[in-house]
Amino acid sequence: MKHKGKVALVTGAAQGLGLACAERFLEEGARVVLVDVQAEKVKQQAERLGANATWFAADLSEIDSAMAAAIVATAVDHFGSIDIVLCNAGIIHTADFVDFPEDIFDKIQRVNLKSPFLIGQAAARVMIEMGIKGSIINMSSINAILANPSAVAYAVSKGAVKQLTAVMAVALIKHGIRVNALGPGTIATELVMNSVMASEEQRHTVLSRTPIGRLGEASEVASVASFLASDDASYIVGQTIYPDGGRLVLNYTVPVSE
Repeated sequence: MKHKGKVALVTGAAQGLGLACAERFLEEGARVVLVDVQAEKVKQQAERLGANATWFAADLSEIDSAMAAAIVATAVDHFGSIDIVLCNAGIIHTADFVDFPEDIFDKIQRVNLKSPFLIGQAAARVMIEMGIKGSIINMSSINAILANPSAVAYAVSKGAVKQLTAVMAVALIKHGIRVNALGPGTIATELVMNSVMASEEQRHTVLSRTPIGRLGEASEVASVASFLASDDASYIVGQTIYPDGGRLVLNYTVPVSE
């Protein structure tokens, strides 16, 4: 198993991509800390996953250094180590650019950008102190590159996460800590199905720009996360990997099966 004996921490792990990644890490032998703002839901998921999982409830829109340190300490205190960190927690809000609320813009930056900065920083400090050659993975998006005019704060945060990943990677590789990012396309999570894919028109728009002709599955993103966290990716540093069904390389729309 790729992650036998390792400890993984995953934010935004009560559902969707975060939960799928946590489950994959467990399947590959890791013990996992699930972090989410939904206290009861993340508790239930951790209990369902068994003795090799625990949980921490945190509102990452209120993140500061102390909270980040407490989140990381949960892994060390409970399982004795922290080897893998996946900063997946993220929120989105859509509105016309000229009407986008300032407070929502700031909240999205705190969850999507500030939390991976602070949690990554806190985890790196512990890894360095403990001599752990760990892996940190940040969750970016195809929206780091593609311009989505109705989701300005989300797109800006994911572009910043891509660059944060590169800076962290260069700073931390001297300690044996690899930092990379994931940039998923449109994945069939509960959040996506209730927002991006909420109408037939939106479904058509997304699929017409997705060469593979379907949405991605959370398990397909989790498999890439597991790879990046493993020794199989030992020479991959500072990269953003895009499990997107070909979305970013497409320069025209494709027919959609009705």
